[in-house]
Amino acid sequence: MIDAAGPMYERLLGFALILTRISAFFVVLPVFGWKTVPVQIKVAATILLSLFFYSIAPLPADLGHTSTLTAILLLGGEAMYGLALGLIIALLFSVVQLAGGMIEQQMGMTMSEIVDPLTENETSPFSSLMEMVFVLLFLSANGHHLFLLVLSRSYDAFPSGTMPTVGLLAGGVVHTSTAMFVASLRLAAPMLAAFLVLMVALALLARLVPEMDILFVTMPVRVALGMFLTIVFLPFVNSFVAEMADWMTKLLPL
Repeated sequence: MIDAAGPMYERLLGFALILTRISAFFVVLPVFGWKTVPVQIKVAATILLSLFFYSIAPLPADLGHTSTLTAILLLGGEAMYGLALGLIIALLFSVVQLAGGMIEQQMGMTMSEIVDPLTENETSPFSSLMEMVFVLLFLSANGHHLFLLVLSRSYDAFPSGTMPTVGLLAGGVVHTSTAMFVASLRLAAPMLAAFLVLMVALALLARLVPEMDILFVTMPVRVALGMFLTIVFLPFVNSFVAEMADWMTKLLPL
């Protein structure tokens, strides 16, 4: 057992536990964890938040008598819990991008790819546009305050040195993955229905006017319909911003 270091060891281990959870949380967190955010800002914000929660969050009473192996296990548990929280929020953020991908497939623009300026990953233009619009709406509605609220509630439910069971964490991620696909399909449903009507109309037109090059007509019509419906689609994105807090309450292991 390590007790020679006394209160200093207890303080360092307590701060390390909080720093580990917050660092793991922000590694996969949308917006803050993206590559476009400078590393210096990420490190500074993580340390400041760790100091803040260290001053208010309760710590285990017997940290000063914790063995090295137990301390490593506690740090691993904090990292696992922080990663699970961040991953669940990241999956919820993917709803709009996934819905945009479904719509873009109907528009026939799946061959076009660009580099997402936010994540620096290859993505499609329409999905990237929907993601940027969603991020702007999310931040304008002070959605980033939800991240701090999630951290605060995580320490209320599971103080440093404690964490949910692995089954609860895995179940939260699995349920979020299922909810992500359901929410994205529901978000894209109006536009998918419009494209279905368009395909039926073009099929009838092809039967009525066989000499018409229907493939030549289809592409510009599908793109024009997609651009028009994008304007109609934006209120649904805004509604999902308000709905995201409810999803977090239901799915996060807090």
